[in-house]
Amino acid sequence: MRFADTDPLDRNRFPIDEWALVETEFGLDDMGTTETLFAVGNGYLGLRGNIEEGRDGHLHGTFVNGFHETWPIRHAEEAFGFARVGQTIVNAPDAKVIRLYVDDEPLVVTIAELVDYDRRLDFRQGALSRSIDWRTPSGKHVRITSRRMVSFTDRHLAVLDYEVEMLDADAAVTISSQILNRQDGRDEYRSGVQEAPGAFDPRKAESFADRVLQPRVQRHEGGRYMLGYQCTNSGMTIAVGVEHSIATDNAFTESGSIGEDLAKHIYRVRAEQGKPIRVTKYVSYHTARKVPARELVDRCDRTLDRGAELGVAELFEHQRAWLDDFWERSDVAIDGEPELQQAVRWNLFQLAQATARTDGDGVAAKGVSGSGYGGHYFWDTEIYVMPFLSFTAPIVARNVLRFRQRMLDNARARALELNQRGALFPWRTINGLESSAYYAAGTAQYHIDADISFALCQYVAATGDTDFMGRGAIDILVETARMWEDLGFWRSGASTDDVFHIHGVTGPDEYTTVVNDNLYTNVMARANLASAASAVDSLQMRDPVAYAKLVARLGVTPGEVGEWRRAAAHMHIPYDEQLGVHPQDAAFLEKELWDLENTPDTRRPLLLHYHPLVIYRFQVLKQADVVLALFLQGDRFSAEQKLADFEYYDPLTTGDSTLSAVVQSIIAAEVGYHDLALRYFRSALYVDLADLHHNAADGVHVASTGGVWGALVNGFGGFRDHGGVFTFDPRLPDGWSRLEFRVTLRGTRLRVELEPDAISFHVEAGDFAEVSVRGEKVLVRAGTDVSVPLDGQGPRLVGAPHMRDVTGSRRSDGTLLTASIPTLSLDLDTDETAIPVD
Repeated sequence: MRFADTDPLDRNRFPIDEWALVETEFGLDDMGTTETLFAVGNGYLGLRGNIEEGRDGHLHGTFVNGFHETWPIRHAEEAFGFARVGQTIVNAPDAKVIRLYVDDEPLVVTIAELVDYDRRLDFRQGALSRSIDWRTPSGKHVRITSRRMVSFTDRHLAVLDYEVEMLDADAAVTISSQILNRQDGRDEYRSGVQEAPGAFDPRKAESFADRVLQPRVQRHEGGRYMLGYQCTNSGMTIAVGVEHSIATDNAFTESGSIGEDLAKHIYRVRAEQGKPIRVTKYVSYHTARKVPARELVDRCDRTLDRGAELGVAELFEHQRAWLDDFWERSDVAIDGEPELQQAVRWNLFQLAQATARTDGDGVAAKGVSGSGYGGHYFWDTEIYVMPFLSFTAPIVARNVLRFRQRMLDNARARALELNQRGALFPWRTINGLESSAYYAAGTAQYHIDADISFALCQYVAATGDTDFMGRGAIDILVETARMWEDLGFWRSGASTDDVFHIHGVTGPDEYTTVVNDNLYTNVMARANLASAASAVDSLQMRDPVAYAKLVARLGVTPGEVGEWRRAAAHMHIPYDEQLGVHPQDAAFLEKELWDLENTPDTRRPLLLHYHPLVIYRFQVLKQADVVLALFLQGDRFSAEQKLADFEYYDPLTTGDSTLSAVVQSIIAAEVGYHDLALRYFRSALYVDLADLHHNAADGVHVASTGGVWGALVNGFGGFRDHGGVFTFDPRLPDGWSRLEFRVTLRGTRLRVELEPDAISFHVEAGDFAEVSVRGEKVLVRAGTDVSVPLDGQGPRLVGAPHMRDVTGSRRSDGTLLTASIPTLSLDLDTDETAIPVD
């Protein structure tokens, strides 16, 4: 596990600011990471934190949510039902580029002499700003300040400000503002040259060998430029437009040109000392699945007209107002921990940048900050991001669920292809079709159905939005319940009642695939079946008209609903009496233990160093599986079961997935491993900021940022919402004096303040909220604060579970549990003459 026990950031370079990420020295070696950390976006449009001057960079990136190209998946060995069409996010034409020349000397930040440097991502302003003092080769001092912002109030609009001032001499200044279509990241200096292949890493996006964007429109009028394209295979269209303006007291001329892949607007300025030059770019992006590019150009025109009419100052005021509201709903404050506070707010800000203006699209694994995982949507959204949205931004949560609802027809077709009734949502997708070429760790993750249903039910319980359910969202529950009831089967014996089993699936842990009775899957499927039955019954009583429409639309019958309820009641939940734990699946405990504590760091993550079959033969986890079930369905497990399961599985969990640490933190806090909970929390908190998994350059780990909120609110705050009942059982870390957060419960925003000896509630918006604290019911009304005394912060266990606590135990058949490591991996780390496997 990658722990961040001490502050992992260089505070000389990244000083602490609780409301901003600040960089005081340019770094060449970690450009990819900082491009991610300083990206700006709004959920629809994202601009990576590339330097404006646009020459050097790890990945010059501009990404639009859902804008993708398709390609045929070619399997080495074909089989019926394999995914056929791959989907990959397209790196859109880049409008960030502004080239600067002083006396015809170009500013190349990576080699320039920078007397002063400051870059700042402001979480309250929602903007990236930079100020540098450049000493040119001839010795002249130039101050360059810039700002960029992607609007939260207008999802198609971005604004870039670029100001140049000669500090101690006059000079000839040229500013070349550009739109550059790099064709999937290749720039004009390396056009047509493929990047050198790197080591295998399934987390990275596929790259394109052929031209992706076919030119459709080029238009230039004054300072306005338009480029329009259509994707070669997917047929999706995109238009990007830029409007320029300049403000200066210096004499200048301007000119422009446009081609298929490059538009330039050039200002030539006779710059005098002390007279600044400010160039403003209003930028608009529009995309569509079927609309011609020329129509999207018209939309860009309207967006640019609106932006220019408002002006830069007012646009930034709107941005600040939007974020003021966001922080009022979403902020989490940790008193006396400025280092942690800065990191927490960076993570929360990333949630806003990944989700705010999705407006009916999904939330990609990297948001709009990078191309990692090909821009795909996973179950991560429903389990890690949706709780944050449901309890802080219900409108956004509703939009994300509507995206899944629109995917339902494709999910029905996919279920039919896999010989199932109902609907089976894809494990990874952009356009609704399964895009996972490796079915064992992809398509077999049927739990995606239960995850989506869980998020839907959680949203309705949190908001009281039963109208959304009645207007068609209930179809998701019906069709997924049908899939589970059809997928599973009944077994009965002479001494036992009928039991419902689910075979041939993969749980969240991708190091164990295609198994029988995966605990997580069974537990979540049980909840899915029961929730569907309850929702149909509730709709029949609450809204007979909507129920009649449901029956007419889907043919739901009382007998069918009864079968769902019966399957849920008799679901097989694996449990091993001998070891006193829930097996991850029917055969998991039969395997040999992988000795993670003695596995060399050079062999991590395992998926990059071992064939899947090697990993599959061991008890070893990529990410929390049973432990995740303990959290999501915590009311179905006893405190003793949670402790035993956590102590068994924690030493087996590699943490190779960024989805793991947050859940381990939550359950560690609940069962009493308070120090370990804090360590896991810190590791999740710095996943990207400290690049703990060495792939932050590919984009923000959005699910982990959602999990950070969960670790604070659900873990340390002890908040649970099982069955729509809101409860608190806090676990404030030792040394923390106060934790403050907000949750919106059925329209009422509740501020929760947790201290070592009490938890307090205050209604900030709305009328009242009903909660309970450790079994005591609490009614909180507007205008009246309520404080509940606490007798400690739950159980306190010292240390952490270890492999030695697991080994030596006996299985139910009497055999010993022993731990080992694949022999060859040890030989490779000690034998310098061995042939490397990677």
